[in-house]
Amino acid sequence: MKTVIATSDAPAAVGPYSQAVAIGNLLFCAGQIPLDPSTGNLVEGDITAQTTRVLDNVTAVLAANSMSFADVVKATVFLADMNDFTAMNAVYAKYFRAPYPARSTIQVARLPKDARVEIEVIAARS
Repeated sequence: MKTVIATSDAPAAVGPYSQAVAIGNLLFCAGQIPLDPSTGNLVEGDITAQTTRVLDNVTAVLAANSMSFADVVKATVFLADMNDFTAMNAVYAKYFRAPYPARSTIQVARLPKDARVEIEVIAARS
């Protein structure tokens, strides 16, 4: 049975989707963009500021299901510009610890609200 996971500590869904869905020991988190949950606005700043906000949003969604980055088994990073990879990766490394989850990083033509980064994760409770 699937359970919708939602928290006011992360931006509300802006369409017909859930912040996350849990089923069994798995949590599937929707992609997070750098929206400030208190205003719903895109955060100002460079890729470092945007990645920090995104991962803070992911932190909140994981916590809403009593999980953390230690439970993440797969992450997908969408970048508007692959030239931002190194700076994004530096922020990403502050949130994740070994053993690291599998990850894909993809450059895309455009992200919602013209964000520079979006990250989605899958977590598993052991």
